[in-house]
Amino acid sequence: MSTRQSPTPPERTLNDALGIEIDGAEGDEVRGHIPLSDRILQPYGLVHGGAMLSLAETLTSYGTWAGVQAEGKLAMGQEISASLIRPITSGNVNGLATVRRRGRTAWVWEVEITDDEGRLCALVRATIAVRAPG
Repeated sequence: MSTRQSPTPPERTLNDALGIEIDGAEGDEVRGHIPLSDRILQPYGLVHGGAMLSLAETLTSYGTWAGVQAEGKLAMGQEISASLIRPITSGNVNGLATVRRRGRTAWVWEVEITDDEGRLCALVRATIAVRAPG
């Protein structure tokens, strides 16, 4: 008997719970956003840093998967770190992920999180592991 489970339906994932949307991928970049809502705020009315990191990991995991899925490989977060620079209190949380290294077993990305005025709100570096299924 296999312990491997089938994929989780998208409507039951963290991405759906937070409202993360992938806007597109082209070349070495992936863009996405989260519309501001109460579910991504911390008690002081600012976007929670965890929501920003969730957007960054989603964009980088998606970008890595898009690059390796034709080989039958999977992509999953391995490491993430961020500098939270300024708060977001309205509009959207916007992310632009740029791949910096495409390795055989891991890809390294940088993500700029901005507000709707284009102001830099967070800088994120993520390493996404590339693995064979199973």
